[in-house]
Amino acid sequence: MPDNTPVLFIHGLWLHASSWEGWIERFTAAGYDASAPGWPGDPDTVLAARAHPDALADHGIDDVVAHYAGLIAALPVKPIVVGHSFGGLIAQRLLGEDLAAAAIAIDAAQIKGVLPLPLSALKATLPVFKNPANKHRAVSLSAEQFRFAFGNAIPAEESDELFDRWAIPAPGKPLFEAAAANFSPHSPAKVATDNTGRGPLLLIMGGQDHTVPEAVTKATLKQYRHSTATTDLVEFADRGHSLTVDHGWPEVADRCLVWLKDQGL
Repeated sequence: MPDNTPVLFIHGLWLHASSWEGWIERFTAAGYDASAPGWPGDPDTVLAARAHPDALADHGIDDVVAHYAGLIAALPVKPIVVGHSFGGLIAQRLLGEDLAAAAIAIDAAQIKGVLPLPLSALKATLPVFKNPANKHRAVSLSAEQFRFAFGNAIPAEESDELFDRWAIPAPGKPLFEAAAANFSPHSPAKVATDNTGRGPLLLIMGGQDHTVPEAVTKATLKQYRHSTATTDLVEFADRGHSLTVDHGWPEVADRCLVWLKDQGL
């Protein structure tokens, strides 16, 4: 691995970019130049994001991809991108468009072509879909809703602590775009899964995830069947959607570091 290879961590919906702080420290210690820039409009702190939800509203998938593409253009070399949930979809877009050296997509939101829509995923996203006007708004979760969507595989007390520490409003637009992806020929959720010249991709799934159940990640893997580029899958069978921030995150981070070493990155 070259010294100081850049790594960009990309958060998903309802978690602030600062939730990657432990990962940044761990990857920095391993020799990477790690950072977690937020989505367009993201305030610097959790409190500011909660106080100004309108700043987060109405940013779609293409907006987010363009934002990170601009950040990547300023780097000396292609970064490794690590994304969680919708951040995982963004990471796959960036990799498919040859903007990243490698990507790790953790419990990634469904890309175009993925058909399974488990009931738990519908329930987890109901706070957004219950009102069509939420497409242009930022939507907050309650602690109870967060517990179902993120914290179902950890104690309720820990889920509530994570909610208090990291949860922020999230734009509804990416969810509406992903939901309509298979009906739109030019969907922003479309990933260049047939790109054979891209860097390696690691998909990680939590076996207890309500928001992105394992059926979604397995279906995502099948979308890459026409590419000869490296595409690997790792499962944490007892983990939910909170796996990047709960007490078990170091195990997930270390598995990512091992995989990157195996790829020579």
